[in-house]
Amino acid sequence: MAKLKLGPIVDDKPVKVTMELPASLHRDLVAYAEILGREAGQPSADPVRLIVPMLERFIATDRGFVAARRLKGSPRSPE
Repeated sequence: MAKLKLGPIVDDKPVKVTMELPASLHRDLVAYAEILGREAGQPSADPVRLIVPMLERFIATDRGFVAARRLKGSPRSPE
């Protein structure tokens, strides 16, 4: 079993995102959604729904960002 950084996607209110992605990134998102669904024993998630948790995870684990935010005294975003 692969060790993915994302866990199951929580069923939440839909969020509309309009953006352009390189085709290769979209293919990777589709593949990630398929693997995530398979590991969770569920159908593949909508690849677009992966974007927000991936960004949240990236920001939360970026040590440089966390340190800079702490030094600046910027409040943490509400969860």
